[in-house]
Amino acid sequence: MAASNASGMLQMAARLALFDLPPEQQRAWLAQQLARPAPPAARGLSDGFRLPGREGRAIPAAVLVPIVNRPAGLQLLLTQRSADLADHPGQISFPGGRLDPGDADHVAAALRETTEEIGLPPTRVDVLGQLSPYETVTGYRVLPIVGWIEPPFELVPDPLEVADVFEVPLDFLLDKANHQRHHRMLGEIRRDYWAIPWLHRYIWGATAAMLLILERTLSAG
Repeated sequence: MAASNASGMLQMAARLALFDLPPEQQRAWLAQQLARPAPPAARGLSDGFRLPGREGRAIPAAVLVPIVNRPAGLQLLLTQRSADLADHPGQISFPGGRLDPGDADHVAAALRETTEEIGLPPTRVDVLGQLSPYETVTGYRVLPIVGWIEPPFELVPDPLEVADVFEVPLDFLLDKANHQRHHRMLGEIRRDYWAIPWLHRYIWGATAAMLLILERTLSAG
């Protein structure tokens, strides 16, 4: 596996205005930014690669991008998937999954899956908006739904799906200096992907790409 840190030309990137606002203004600022049309830089980040047997029409899915309003600063809640899952085992992800027939829309699917995976009720999530969709190598077209969560709250992870739940400072994840571009060879096929290492965690692939979509969306305008 080869890697190249994308920070070289990005070290002087401006800090997001979000992190200079008083805490009581941050939620409104996020909602305002998310209400705008997605900028071109936040579209088309899917790498276009599909695993063998996953070709064809993408399956609709949704994830929750849960921003937690902690006194020390905004945090992003993430999960580590169970090692026993068929798709993306052991990887860092957002809570979410495919749309079920009973889901009214992508928001309903993201909130339902979040409740099933980590036990967070929909009533604890204030939906702020959505991001551009992302297509995974496993054939899902994922719509990220951004939500605001006020603590305290209690989580009850489903051990069959979730190995761990943790939080990462949002300013770290949205700092371009921490965004890395990697590639690996699958036979003669080169696959490029994004990664955002944090402490002993390795956030990569679809989750890292959706974080880039979030950063580019919030940086626009």
